[in-house]
Amino acid sequence: MKSLISMPKPAHRGTIIHQRHGTKYADPYGWLRADSWQEVVRDPETLPTNIREHLQAENRYADAFLADTKELQQALLSEMKGRIIPDESDVPTRDGPWYYSSEYQKGAEHPVFIRFATGKDGQPNIPQKEILLDSNALAKGHDFFEIGCLVHSPDHGKIAWTVDTKGSEYFEVFVRDLSSGITTDTGIRHATDDLLWMGDSQALLWIWRDAQSRPKQVRKHQLGTRPDGDPVLYTEADDGFFIGLSQTSDHRFGLIELRDHQTSEIHTVELNDPKAMPICLWSRTIGIEADADHGNGVFSVLTNADNAVDFQIVRSRSTPMDMARSKPFIAHQPGVLLLGQQQFANFHVRVERENALPRITIHDERDGSEHQIEFDDAAYALGLGGGYEYDTNWLRFAVSTPSRPRRVYEYNMQTRERILRKEQVLPSGHDPDKYVVERHFAPAQDGQMIPITLLRPVDMKSDGTNPLLLYGYGAYGISMPASFSANRLSLVDRGVVFAIAHVRGGKEKGFAWYDEGRRERKMNSFTDFIAVAEHLIEMKISAPKRMVAMGGSAGGMLMGVISNLRPELFAGIVAQVPFVDVLNTMSDASLPLTPPEWPEWGDPLHNVDDCTRIAGYCPITNVSNQAYPPIFATAGLTDTRVTWWEPAKWIAKLRYLAPDAGPFLLKTEMSAGHGGASGRYAGLVKVAEAQAFALKVLERTRLKP
Repeated sequence: MKSLISMPKPAHRGTIIHQRHGTKYADPYGWLRADSWQEVVRDPETLPTNIREHLQAENRYADAFLADTKELQQALLSEMKGRIIPDESDVPTRDGPWYYSSEYQKGAEHPVFIRFATGKDGQPNIPQKEILLDSNALAKGHDFFEIGCLVHSPDHGKIAWTVDTKGSEYFEVFVRDLSSGITTDTGIRHATDDLLWMGDSQALLWIWRDAQSRPKQVRKHQLGTRPDGDPVLYTEADDGFFIGLSQTSDHRFGLIELRDHQTSEIHTVELNDPKAMPICLWSRTIGIEADADHGNGVFSVLTNADNAVDFQIVRSRSTPMDMARSKPFIAHQPGVLLLGQQQFANFHVRVERENALPRITIHDERDGSEHQIEFDDAAYALGLGGGYEYDTNWLRFAVSTPSRPRRVYEYNMQTRERILRKEQVLPSGHDPDKYVVERHFAPAQDGQMIPITLLRPVDMKSDGTNPLLLYGYGAYGISMPASFSANRLSLVDRGVVFAIAHVRGGKEKGFAWYDEGRRERKMNSFTDFIAVAEHLIEMKISAPKRMVAMGGSAGGMLMGVISNLRPELFAGIVAQVPFVDVLNTMSDASLPLTPPEWPEWGDPLHNVDDCTRIAGYCPITNVSNQAYPPIFATAGLTDTRVTWWEPAKWIAKLRYLAPDAGPFLLKTEMSAGHGGASGRYAGLVKVAEAQAFALKVLERTRLKP
């Protein structure tokens, strides 16, 4: 599809050359990376004029190309909005005398945080609702607005929350006294979205970000004091490690969690001791991961130590933990990946996955008996619902399938009673019987079987003519859930089959599935995706040039690589905030995520083999003059994860080296970050835009299914 619309003025080609281990790599569009990027993500108005003009010209070109889909975009947007309950609310969650929840007011972009007193029957007193925070009021005047987290104090007298108004993930911290209604600006300006109350409700633990947007210190803020005097409880010296905060299920310990993509370290803080300092529970050993919980005086640690590739759980009463003296609790079972755990007074709950399907197993601490919560669907997504209470028999979980909306259940671990608390309702109507969910397996080059989740119209014909959208990610061990998405229905209702390629790099088939899709074996992710596309063609579900590929972030890298390897397979490619300048980014240690990402991709800055390997697949490095399909890339100006210049450089190089291919589109959000526009409706505009592009290149632009 060749566009007749006038393209932007060709991007200036500079003369930047990078010397990497004796090899020269040209970077002609390196000027799109502003040296002042750290200032830009905090204040987008400081973006250099030449870069701003280039991005704005690209935005105008993308808009012009999609101009004939404006009516379609509005129809898609209307459909998506019609599937959202205007005054949607969450299921309240009990914490002793109160039930906490959130809701949306009709037409509002942001949630209102609320609570209800616990009634004499143990249920929330719904008529007497107390509004804790209306984030819509706070969002006024901001192009971007996001509440990172909101946590209530242990005494239920205060709330604290984090706010990002740029999309850069630098959060500010505020506290409100619920009895007086007085809000205090703590003065904290460079935080992550993690907050944790100390047990006395007078102090908060928070994480400070440095100028490179890296979480570096855990600090303790005493209410009513200046943040520049906050004592530092922990400093992470290694730029390759992230810091996170959580607390154990019994609320006794705060957990300072230090991780890269293969190694963990955990420190504990006694939350009820105002003078407590961190104590190391689990020290770091390269390649060993750990996740901790606590109850009944015992730490339970989920870990891959001692060659437990798919993880085991060990227990200990002592800190630091010593594997030699720890007691086995849940033994390692190859092929059964332990995903997470939650401790209760009388029960221990674990989520595990076998053959790409998750399940919940309940362990009774009193007699050691176990049982599983059963599900009948061929493919589904499952997750624990969390909760505040430790001494309870009730567990909350949510389940959905690609065709059936999300259902929230409460499950009595003692009686095995299952109560449906909420089912996602689509106001415009939804009939799951109009769709079929299937699980297929495609053979990879090396004989591995790659799972595919398929959502299709019930009347689909297997004649090789079906348009199809193939989604993929394949990185960081993140598995793509077979969950329900109301937005996808707009495609499927127009006859487009939706498929997820569960390629290596995720953990759908265990930890080994992840390990076989990173570093030295990263090419497996890309060839797996191509194998899935070829399998769908062989099954006559679709055909070459009848498929659109889609992926975001690391999945956007996947899109860049497969466009270089097999462009003839696809009618179009949607690459959302794509990580496509891998070689340059992973060689730039000043960028926020570079040192932490070396265990995932390799270190081309210091290792010649890593450099050569990454250069062999890096999307920008391998652009050539070939028949690329239309490509639609997106970016966020304040994105600190995938910086704006990566997709901008990629599109410029594609247009220069393959002038007769494409067209190639770039749309940059000038006031948003990695997640795009904020708000439940505003984000749908970009979803509709991407779907309209897919439908246009598939020539499925009819307005009504």
